[in-house]
Amino acid sequence: MPKLIRLYIVNVAIGFALSAIFLAAMIVMDVAGLGRLILGSDMGLLAALMIFVFQGVVFAGVQFAIAVMRMAEEDTSPPRGGLRQHLTPAPVRVAQGSAHQRRAKR
Repeated sequence: MPKLIRLYIVNVAIGFALSAIFLAAMIVMDVAGLGRLILGSDMGLLAALMIFVFQGVVFAGVQFAIAVMRMAEEDTSPPRGGLRQHLTPAPVRVAQGSAHQRRAKR
């Protein structure tokens, strides 16, 4: 099996495991009455399955994205655009008085 496919399957499995843990925590803690709704309704199993699948898709995508981003190699090349030169500031002469007064003298 190619390494990328294996990486994807492993991270999808981790994402769905996290989804199951998160759903169990939501039911046990009865977040927004969700635990009572799922356990007390005849359609509760379907609702729990839908929540599990939808959260699993999201968690699997995030888990895979994190895994891919962690694979990046560290950039050791010098900065593009060359080295920056440090310039020394030059003094600037400023005429006294307001701009209106200087225009009136012209």
